[in-house]
Amino acid sequence: MDDRSNPVDDIQTLLSRLAIQLESAARSWEGELDNRSRLDFSGGGGATSLDLADRDDAFAVTVDVPGYESDDLEIRLHGATLSIRGERERERGHDSDQYIRRERSIQSFSRQLQLPEPVDADAVDASVNNGILTVELPKAAMDEGATAIDID
Repeated sequence: MDDRSNPVDDIQTLLSRLAIQLESAARSWEGELDNRSRLDFSGGGGATSLDLADRDDAFAVTVDVPGYESDDLEIRLHGATLSIRGERERERGHDSDQYIRRERSIQSFSRQLQLPEPVDADAVDASVNNGILTVELPKAAMDEGATAIDID
């Protein structure tokens, strides 16, 4: 009699263990998504860090954008979603430049942020200073003409 195990059985055991681990990892990722702020709809979070602060009468969004100029950035407000995109191209060198190493190339990022309250789109202000983009979003005034509804 042969004491060796069947290789197919070993592969099936390995695949079963892998499936259990993947299910466990997926559940933990879902839990992390449920627990983290639902304000960020970005694809990957990526290399561009972002802060959102509530300053009573306005929201302040601060984004690290080192090496980006204001012309490299695009900011859009669509409803309650703030979109920030940046793209910069490699600097054009002279034809006579002989690079020994060249790693700086086209870089881009895209971030989307769901704002927790309505903002006054006409009063939004943005500036870039020392590689930091600051977007000030004044909160929209509460509707003074709101009507109370009686419950029967």
